[in-house]
Amino acid sequence: MNELIATFIFLFAVIDPIGSIPVFIAATTGLTELEKRNVAFKAILVSALILLFFIAVGELILDAINIPLAAFQIAGGLVLLLFSLSMIFGESKPESEIKTIKNTTEIAVFPMAIPSIASPGAMLAVVLLTKNAEFSIWEQIQSSLMLLAVLGVVLLLLLLATKVHRIIGDAGASIISRVMGLILSAVAIDNIIEGIKVSFNFL
Repeated sequence: MNELIATFIFLFAVIDPIGSIPVFIAATTGLTELEKRNVAFKAILVSALILLFFIAVGELILDAINIPLAAFQIAGGLVLLLFSLSMIFGESKPESEIKTIKNTTEIAVFPMAIPSIASPGAMLAVVLLTKNAEFSIWEQIQSSLMLLAVLGVVLLLLLLATKVHRIIGDAGASIISRVMGLILSAVAIDNIIEGIKVSFNFL
């Protein structure tokens, strides 16, 4: 149970559902409530398909190009660390992603699904959480279920975006995003250390 909770918290930190709310509000300005709901559901569906794809074949792709998983773990940890540092010290997730919004009918895919929900950090994270050498099929299924649970939270928050944003405001979303970045940085460092241990046969 503790491992499942840890996985949920990790995925919650890297996906950062709260940070997606201002992005969603800015992207759907001028749409009807029905259109906003359609955007939310489509964004979650696309995000789920992308992240589940990386769970299913991410490690196979690494094997095909002959990259050791430990090397990917170190690289992934470094990318996650940089991603988390940008969340902490740079523009917060809402501030940076709102700038990417353009007039397009495909806002459910961009910027909502990519990069707001299924971010590069999230893609790396799901691969690291489902390593075949470390996790059994059942454990990988559990991680996938935790991913779907987090996406369920994202969907709920998007459907309630206006009400949630009215409560926390842009400042609140920015603060929460930075706290998630701090949690993510600790996880990233742990991944780097574990990758180095495997690479150099440290006990």
